[in-house]
Parts: sequence; structure tokens; C-alpha cells
Amino acid sequence: MKNRCFYSFLVLVLLTVGIGFKAHAQNITVEAKLDQPTIRIGDQTNLRLVVHQPAKEKVNFPKLIDSIGGKLQIVIIKLDTVFDKNDHNLATVTQTYTLTSFDQGSYTIPSYAIGSSAGVLKTNELTLMVQTVQVDTTKAIYDIKQPLAVSYTFFDWLKDHWVWVVLGLVVVAGGIYLIWYLRKRPKVEKPVVEIKPDVPPHAIAINKLQQLRDKKLWQQGAIKEYHSDLSDILREYLEKRYVIKTHERTTDEIFAALKYMDIANDYRIKLTQVLILADLVKFAKEKPLPVDNELSMENALTFVLKTQQAPSMPQQAEGGSAGV
Repeated sequence: MKNRCFYSFLVLVLLTVGIGFKAHAQNITVEAKLDQPTIRIGDQTNLRLVVHQPAKEKVNFPKLIDSIGGKLQIVIIKLDTVFDKNDHNLATVTQTYTLTSFDQGSYTIPSYAIGSSAGVLKTNELTLMVQTVQVDTTKAIYDIKQPLAVSYTFFDWLKDHWVWVVLGLVVVAGGIYLIWYLRKRPKVEKPVVEIKPDVPPHAIAINKLQQLRDKKLWQQGAIKEYHSDLSDILREYLEKRYVIKTHERTTDEIFAALKYMDIANDYRIKLTQVLILADLVKFAKEKPLPVDNELSMENALTFVLKTQQAPSMPQQAEGGSAGV
């Protein structure tokens, strides 16, 4: 009798857990959609992977870096979170991939798996048509007309360009006078100025990152200040390392400027994680987990160390190394 009661209780518990899990899974839905299902060669459209979920739910999007199927090139990746106006416990997270293609054809965008606490959810398949520019072959092809012969003398050329001729003579005369003046003036010995070597950008960035880690901002609750400082350090490093403008620019504009830079995909992903999470914390009031805060610091340090500019080797004097 006791065993029978125990088994009945166990079945009841399992049914309750199963129903609760199913209800939780129903609160998460995913879909894939294209802004434009048909584009011309070289044009762009957006592939959006959309997840409707509880606000505190964490989902994992597929890692799409360069292309889809080798033909559809990924230009920009953007993550956006929007909270329901009527119910702040619900949110819509959208991963946007800007696509382009330079090959005509019909391309199938496969179903992608998105991981969540409710299990793996799959998006729907899509089809993108890439069309070429139509050429009107009904019109005739005409020969190119021969150029007309026009008499043009040196005096005609001089009349058209006299300003540049006079300016050139003035420049030549000024150059001759400058050479004469430099040779005649007395030489003045220049004082010896000690030139301090420039500190490379990666050394500055690593020093600031280590100082930021020692402050322990996120451990004290200053999460927004922590990610803001982390983003500013990386932006300053990118500006000095790759000679691009980063201040007063959005994260997407920075990624676009770095598109043709020689950066390995693994390090691009680490940079993307740091900057996008910083944007979510600053603008979407995201509250990352402690492991995410530490991961941002590790990814920032790794990115700076792996992308630092190689030091230039000192040139060896002709005839071999100097003797001791």
C-alpha cells in the first residue's frame, strides 16, 4: 500500500514538472525573416533572427561570421533587444545580419538552431533571389565616331595656361632664392634634444585594462561604468592601432571601418562581444552575469595582445654586427 502511494506521488510530480517545462517552452518563439526577398547583384538586405522570450531568458544565436553557403556575404552583424511596452517581463531579441551577393541565383537560407533553457528552437527556412541587371539586346550597336582634327598651336596652349606658366616661374624663382639663402646664412648648432620613445598603443591599452580590473567596479555594482570604461579603452586602441575614427561613432560604424583590416575572425568575435555587450549595458540597461563581465575583460586583453603591431626589427649595419 505504501509503495502504491509513493508511485502515485512520483507520477504526479513528474506530470507537474513536465507541464511547467512545456509552458515555459511555449513562452519562447523564434522566427527568421528577410527585409527584401529579392535583391539585385551588389545590393543589400537584412536577415533577422527574432526571439520572443521572457526578459530574463538567455538565448544563444548561431555564430555566422563571413558568409552563408559561401555565396551570401555577411556585411554587418547587429544585436537588438526591445521590451514589451505592456509587459516588461517580455522582450524581443533580434540578431540582424546584413547580407549581399555578387552572384545571380536563388539561395536557400537554412533553418538555424537557437539554444535556450527550454531547449533548442529552430527558425524557418527562407529563400533569397539575387537578380542581375537586364540588358536590352533589341537595340542596335553603333560605331564610335572618329575624333575631329582641330588645329591647336603652342600659342593657343600658352593662352589657355598662362596663369600656370607664370605661377611655375614664380615657384622656380622662389626655389632658387631659397637655396641661395640657405647656403649663405650662418649655420647654427642645434641643441641636443632627448627624444623619449613613443609608447606603443597596445602597451597603453593593456595598462589601462589592468588598472580597470584592479578597480573592481562591477564587483561593487558599478556595472555601467565598468563596461563604459572598457569600451572607451578599446575604442582608443582601435583608433591608434588602425588609424580610424572611433569617437562619436556607433559600434556598427566601427565594424564597417574595420571590415577590410587584417584581423582574424576569432578576434573579431571577441571584439564584437565586448562592444555589443557594452552597448546593451549602456543603452538597454542590460544586467550581465558576473561571468559575462569577466569574459569581456578577458576578450579585450586577448584582442589587444593578438592584434598588436609587430615591432620593427633594427636594421643591421653593413658588414655584419658590430664588434664587442
